[in-house]
Amino acid sequence: MPASEAALHGSGPSALGRYAWAIAALAVVIGTAAILLAMGREPICRCGYVKLWHGLVVSSENSQHLTDWYTPSHVIHGFIFYGLIRLAGRLAGRHVPFGWALVVALGIEAAWEIAENTDTVIQRYREATIALDYFGDSVLNSVADMAAMVAGFLLAARLPVAVTVGLALAMELAVGWMVRDGLALNVLMLLWPLDAVRAWQGGGG
Repeated sequence: MPASEAALHGSGPSALGRYAWAIAALAVVIGTAAILLAMGREPICRCGYVKLWHGLVVSSENSQHLTDWYTPSHVIHGFIFYGLIRLAGRLAGRHVPFGWALVVALGIEAAWEIAENTDTVIQRYREATIALDYFGDSVLNSVADMAAMVAGFLLAARLPVAVTVGLALAMELAVGWMVRDGLALNVLMLLWPLDAVRAWQGGGG
C-alpha cells in the first residue's frame, strides 16, 4: 500500500507513532497499579465499597476512595508539572510535544504514588502529620490521584498562567480552611514537622 494511502487509512508507522504517547501514558498507569498491588496495597477500601467522595480526614477510609480533600493537591501537581516541563523545554531550547510532556508528568506522579505508599513514608505520615489512621492509599485512590493530576495538567495547558496560579491558591486556601491541611502543609510536615502546626491541625476535621 502506498505511503499516502496508508496515511489515509490510518495505518502504518506514522499512525502508531501518533498515538505512542497515549499508549505510554496508559502503560504508566497500569504499571503503577501493578507495582502498588505487588507492594501489598489494597485494591479498594477495606470497607468493601467505593465512594465518589470521602470527606473525613481523620478516618481509616481517608485516601481509600475516588476523591477526598487531598484530590486538589494532585490537581495542583498537574499545574506544577506542566509549568516545570515547559520551562525545562524552553531552557533546553527544545519543544516538548504535549503528549510526551504528559507522559513525563505521569511518570513523576507515578513515582510519588509509589514512594508515598512505602512503609517508610506511611510511617512518616503517621508520626509527623495528623494522619494517625493512615495506612497507605488504596490502588483505586492512587489511580484516581493520577487522573486528578492529568486534569490539572490539561487545565494548565489551556488556562492563562495567572488563572492557573489563582486556582492553585484558591484550592490551597479552601482545603486549608476546611481541614487545616493541603499540599504546602503536607510537604512542610513531611520534611520539617512543627509541633505548633501539628497542634493547630489537630483541631481540624
